[in-house]
Amino acid sequence: MVNEIHPAALSERVEPEVKTRADAVVLRVRRGGRTVLDGVRLGIRVDGVDLDADSVLLRSHDREITDEWTARSGKATGTHRYAHRETVHELRHASGLEWQIHVRASADGVAIRYVLARLEGHSRLDADRTQFTLEPDARVWALDYQTWYETPRFGADVADLPPGAYGFPLLVRSPQAGVYLLLTEAAIDGRFSGAHAEIRDGGEARFALADESVEITRGPVTPWRVFMIGDLAAIVESRFVDELAPPPDPSADTRWVRPGRAAWSWWSDFYSGAQLHRQRHFVDVAARLGWEHLLIDCGWDETWVPEIVAYASRRGIQVHLWAVWHDLDGPENLAKLALWRSWGVAGIKVDFMESESKERYRWYDTILAETARLGLHVNFHGSVIPRGWARTWPQVIGYEAIRGSEYYVFYQDTPLTAAHNVIQPFTRNVVGAMDYTPVAFGAPGRTTSDGHELALSVAFECGITHFADDVDAYRARPDAARFLAELAPAWEETVLLAGDPDHEAVIARRSGDRWFLGGIATGPARRLTVPLDRLALGPADAWIVGDGTDGGLASHRRPVDDKLVVEVADNGGFVAIVAARGARLHRAVERPEQAAPRVDPHVQLLGPDGAAVLRTDGRLRLPPGWSAEHLDGDRWTVTAPAALAPGRAGVVTVETPGEDGVPVVAHARLFRPLTPGSHRLSGLTMVAFDNESGPIERDQSNGGGNPGDGRRMSIAGTEFDDGLGASTPSRIELYLGGSADRFTARIGVDDETPGTAARMSVHADGVELFSADVRSGEPPLDVDVDVRGAATVSLRADALPDHPEPAHVDWASGRLHLHHDTATTTAGH
Repeated sequence: MVNEIHPAALSERVEPEVKTRADAVVLRVRRGGRTVLDGVRLGIRVDGVDLDADSVLLRSHDREITDEWTARSGKATGTHRYAHRETVHELRHASGLEWQIHVRASADGVAIRYVLARLEGHSRLDADRTQFTLEPDARVWALDYQTWYETPRFGADVADLPPGAYGFPLLVRSPQAGVYLLLTEAAIDGRFSGAHAEIRDGGEARFALADESVEITRGPVTPWRVFMIGDLAAIVESRFVDELAPPPDPSADTRWVRPGRAAWSWWSDFYSGAQLHRQRHFVDVAARLGWEHLLIDCGWDETWVPEIVAYASRRGIQVHLWAVWHDLDGPENLAKLALWRSWGVAGIKVDFMESESKERYRWYDTILAETARLGLHVNFHGSVIPRGWARTWPQVIGYEAIRGSEYYVFYQDTPLTAAHNVIQPFTRNVVGAMDYTPVAFGAPGRTTSDGHELALSVAFECGITHFADDVDAYRARPDAARFLAELAPAWEETVLLAGDPDHEAVIARRSGDRWFLGGIATGPARRLTVPLDRLALGPADAWIVGDGTDGGLASHRRPVDDKLVVEVADNGGFVAIVAARGARLHRAVERPEQAAPRVDPHVQLLGPDGAAVLRTDGRLRLPPGWSAEHLDGDRWTVTAPAALAPGRAGVVTVETPGEDGVPVVAHARLFRPLTPGSHRLSGLTMVAFDNESGPIERDQSNGGGNPGDGRRMSIAGTEFDDGLGASTPSRIELYLGGSADRFTARIGVDDETPGTAARMSVHADGVELFSADVRSGEPPLDVDVDVRGAATVSLRADALPDHPEPAHVDWASGRLHLHHDTATTTAGH
């Protein structure tokens, strides 16, 4: 769909005017002939010099900027066209330095940025001096500034607002001008430092840089400083921030970007990211609901990620992985993205950036370019607010920068308030995708109604909406499950129907011929009367799910015309699906299961030349550094890089076309055979594992449920530097392909679980070769097992009948030994 520029919007012409005085450069803005913003002081400080004082205007020139882009996610997908008027004001300071103020005007407001077009060499930007004074009787909706934007949002009269730092976007109601202003930034990248609002006594507001001083070169030296201007509907529906962002690469094919809905287990089951069986269950329910994605948070392991990717792909579900930003910092770490993509992973959730510095924005630049190159969606957490990247980089489908449902996990004594939620559609969500992770029915201490929680799925927009709760919590509420199955994966249009930041927000979003309504309210129970005239439907039918009279949810269907009347509970809400009379309101279908691609064999040893033959009728996706050559028919020769160590494997992905353009995948694991000598168990690739608490840990004890949370392995006071740490019940599967002679280890219960016991055993090709009961406090037991000719070895730890509680066990100093070279006889075993 093409969303044309609406002529009515252009009638409210926004007219900025810049004037120079001896001591200042000042901006005034008129809208529809009325002054709506006045006395905005413009300027920057460069190398300690305030350019806004003692500057003269040399010349000004205007131009019309018209452009279009295709949005893959957001408030309105499809092709958008826009028109801006830009005026470039060229000034010269008394020092001789020339500088520019670029002013953009659209029906939605004004943006300004500063440019040093003729700067020679490098200088320092010491301050942005843009500032204006809030009216004494104005009201603002703000949040206390922190670099990851997760403090609560609140409303306050300017007279009651303490001086301090406040984060963007900042919403201001101007009684004198009769409009709302939304202050924020747009078009930031690694050339700049981020900014926030600083409000001083008397209501003076200025743009404050995150960095004390920023190195600058020729060209723009700040992002756009944005002043959206209009009524609440104009601000909520605006795409001005995206319009100001640089255009995407015109040669890039971004049709692979897939907005939608995601299952996510971390919120409801903190350590479930390490449990393959839990992820399979979330895939199964997501498929029944017709969802598109699965996010695996902290705890996933490379051992089984290919398996869950393949399992999910057969239901048309794509898998995304969580990571910490510094684990992707630098070329060597950045290469992990290509590896994960080679498994068929569709995206990343990257966390804890927590900085607005120029240095961190340069890191963002790298991640944005690399994920675009690889075809990976990216969701930024612990992050800055959106500033237009979803236009420039369409693979950006989410940002956190919001106090969302995860705060129930960490701060159960401070539940999220309805007042905090109601402000978001008018502030934070205006500027871009917001990964609040909504619909947290199981939240401890929750003060919002079930109807309010369900309504967040519509009231809040994110390119991929990650639902917080356990999928079984939705199945337990049939009305919720039915609505979330119907919920559209993307929106073609967004409309504010009713509300204000202090009371309620009713948002309508269109997909095809259906409108999805989400209403959230703060305060006592009441009746909401929602006008529907902006939907231009005429006689219509509505299916409404809202607050039940005795708590919980209740649903009903009824005809509607020009309004919808709904009763909401205290801090309540509702959702509705509305369509023209006679149209089907319910259309959700379960995702069908598709056949896996053929790949034979699924696991094998590489030959002496580092190559192996695979048979498949699919397309190959190779790990970095690997190569493939088509032989004939369905046969391929796949070759590993020389750097692949003995006992390590590469995962080759096979893809065939699937539903919704999502390939169905299967995998083959190709192992480098062991060489003569001894090989550390912890350095080998596992084929699979199960573990009661978190992942199998390498070179440390099991610890808790998170990865890497163990300590130095210790059995009855004897410490070990290497091995595998596990928790009963557990199973570790290794593929040897006949390339090992013996397995040795020192085993026992780790000292971190006193008073426990376990049975530890070694199996080769399904036959038990060794078994022993071990108890905490007992010295390590030596294991020496003949595994000659074994294709697979399984290391198991199980609870004892008299000790059902989990025991943490160590396969300490584990080694596989090879006394002679078997590679020439075992390839393809």
